[in-house]
Amino acid sequence: MGVEPVDGHDVTRVRADNPSPLTLDGSNSWVAGRDPGWVVDPGPRLEDHLERLEEEIARRGGLGGIALTHRHPDHDEAVPALLERAGPAPVAAAMGGDVALDDGQTFGPLTAVAVPGHSPDHLAFVAGRVCFTGDAVLGQGSVFIAPQAGAMSAYLEGLRRLRAMDLALLCPGHGPPVRTARAKLDEYLEHRLDRERRLVAALDQGHRDEDDLLDQAWSDVPPQLRPVAALSLKAHLHKLAEEGRLPSGIDLSTPDGLDLAV
Repeated sequence: MGVEPVDGHDVTRVRADNPSPLTLDGSNSWVAGRDPGWVVDPGPRLEDHLERLEEEIARRGGLGGIALTHRHPDHDEAVPALLERAGPAPVAAAMGGDVALDDGQTFGPLTAVAVPGHSPDHLAFVAGRVCFTGDAVLGQGSVFIAPQAGAMSAYLEGLRRLRAMDLALLCPGHGPPVRTARAKLDEYLEHRLDRERRLVAALDQGHRDEDDLLDQAWSDVPPQLRPVAALSLKAHLHKLAEEGRLPSGIDLSTPDGLDLAV
């Protein structure tokens, strides 16, 4: 349970038992390659999850390295414990790893693709026609974008870059693998553009209060996800400001101490 080989691809999903509205059915760790195997996002520090990861790594001939899509605890908390179990190996990430990865650099069989937005350091990893998307693309639903200048524009550009690649399979940080890669990326791009259209319409109607804008442009969001939707709302407002399309009277500040590590 929680270990799911992907038919037609030499990739295994190891799912942590940490379900929530944000993590869906749990955080995904992915193991790819053989002799050695490579882990993308070891996930949260849960003993059962670590045990399953260790067993899958052993089946693949040992651990070649750990690649991190971003430094949120539901993706990277288990790094020290996994290294203790599976043996020493390099950890690669855009920030804070043994190997600092930039866009286009390789780590074992993985090529890093910068897709900032959900976090400034977010990478996706491509191996052949498989893309490990972290929180840039989920198996179900959408992701929140950090409420910072440049975040939404950079995120959309990253999605377009992935869309231009010949990808067959998306392996997300949460939710099931996606075999219709281009269709899913088109869906994500259209989703963001639709939110923007609805937001612009609300602004044109004179709405300025955050709650009013959420009521107009995010009316379909469940109540428990409304605070998360407010983050993406702010990111969209920043994008409009960058393009000179934001009307006056909008507060672009972000509350101090906001925890985006989810």
